[in-house]
Amino acid sequence: MQRQILAAYDSEGIFVYQGFKPSIAEEALRKGTFGKGFNLERMTWIKPSFGWMLYRSGYATKHRQESILKIKLTHEGFQEILKQAIPTLFDRDIFESEREWKRSLDNSEVRYQWDPDRDLSLRRLEHRALQLGIRGSVVHNYVNTWILDIEEVTELACDIKNAVKNQMIKLPKVPEERVYRVSQ
Repeated sequence: MQRQILAAYDSEGIFVYQGFKPSIAEEALRKGTFGKGFNLERMTWIKPSFGWMLYRSGYATKHRQESILKIKLTHEGFQEILKQAIPTLFDRDIFESEREWKRSLDNSEVRYQWDPDRDLSLRRLEHRALQLGIRGSVVHNYVNTWILDIEEVTELACDIKNAVKNQMIKLPKVPEERVYRVSQ
């Protein structure tokens, strides 16, 4: 399966998605960043793929994922997250030993995994979707420095679910995702 970061982005930043319980989403929308209810001390996962977010949240129906936020991050912040990322699974092309990988993973504030991406009908695609888990100082930078904008897309998720359920030929319009270039 192909592994490229597919995401919606513009000249200012890249869009990632997260699912939350409504009170956390409401506070984030009010503040323009995360606040009350968002735990800065635990790992949080960001997803550049909207299809994967729809799948992961069950179209915003799963417990504590009833609200989906579209978060615009600075390119610099996203690139910094990528630079620090360690895979959640051992990869001998990156690490000489499982012990070295495990030590790196335990000490890292960022981890990543590639999951089968999904289309808007939640069907498995032939390419992988990236998920990034962030914690520690990276979460603090995410919340306090890198977020440019937050928008709720829960209604869009519900509209897509209804269109799929009713076998509508035309689905609601979603942001175009294209290959995101990673700086070295």
